[in-house]
Amino acid sequence: MNQKRFVFTITGLCIAIFLLAVVSLFSGTVAISGSELKAVLLGQVKEGMHVNILFQIRLPRLIGALVTGGALALSGYLLQTFFHNPIAGPFVLGISSGAKLTVALAMVFLLSKGCRIGSAGLVLAAFAGAMAVMLFVLLLSLRVRSMSILVVCGIMVGYICAAVTDLVVTFADDSNIVNLHNWSLGSLSGIGIPEVELMSGIVLCCFVFVLFLSKPIGALRLGEAYAAGVGVNVKLLRVFLILASSLLAACVTAFVGPVSFVGIAVPHLVKSAAGTTSPWKMIPLCFLGGAAITMLCDLIARTVFAPTEVSISSVTAVLLVPVVLWIMLKKKKEGGGSYA
Repeated sequence: MNQKRFVFTITGLCIAIFLLAVVSLFSGTVAISGSELKAVLLGQVKEGMHVNILFQIRLPRLIGALVTGGALALSGYLLQTFFHNPIAGPFVLGISSGAKLTVALAMVFLLSKGCRIGSAGLVLAAFAGAMAVMLFVLLLSLRVRSMSILVVCGIMVGYICAAVTDLVVTFADDSNIVNLHNWSLGSLSGIGIPEVELMSGIVLCCFVFVLFLSKPIGALRLGEAYAAGVGVNVKLLRVFLILASSLLAACVTAFVGPVSFVGIAVPHLVKSAAGTTSPWKMIPLCFLGGAAITMLCDLIARTVFAPTEVSISSVTAVLLVPVVLWIMLKKKKEGGGSYA
């Protein structure tokens, strides 16, 4: 029965992604008919406004949303495994905010000197910020035994990073960083082909790497003692989980900005839909589920109030906060109110 639910869920997610991709390519301020879209995608039309719109704007944004959602959902799954906490995620623990802060600082500093930072530089800056926050949270975990208090500490760190970033953006006066404000709220509007290529390459490598860790992750979810008993190097596995989750969150935050609640809600949604906790099933399910939800939220963000575009993080918050509240209430009912 669980195998059928898994196949049904993963098939449904693939169909949803395909349909959302088609709708996203059609949707926008410039109308593109089905015949025009087909001609452009098949290479029958190689020049013109529609070609530029599809290949320079809509297609990179579509792939960017897919990769962003998949990376954040997978990062959330790894963090929930690491902390054994159902509401752990890159946004809640402040990892995304740390990445956002270092990217903003790097952009402002270099642009004020007349220099431009490349895509690889953005990823490195974001990774440094994500790792700094992650290490700070880990240091707190040595003193704080309650996972619920640790998550609250992560939220506070995230607020501090967000506040400093807002100050940086507010007092930045360089004309080249006019889009920094939109990015700091979470937006796919400025993403291009080079950014998508780099982001996709990093996320794909992380996805394959995590997939190979499915068996030790499954053992760790049964307890550290059990994992050590079956030959898993628990300390090394935890290092891998930290690095992979931080890199996944950092590389998408570098180009898209912070996107909230995808990493928390999606693992629980796909687990409930597929009826499985097996890591080798959950890893692709989380990626596809995050991709579908982020594509839907980005479509809403750029079309519902068109020509005005809202931040994607606002849409994900509205849609996914009820899911997070449901997770917390469910956990309280099952565990008597403790997240530890």
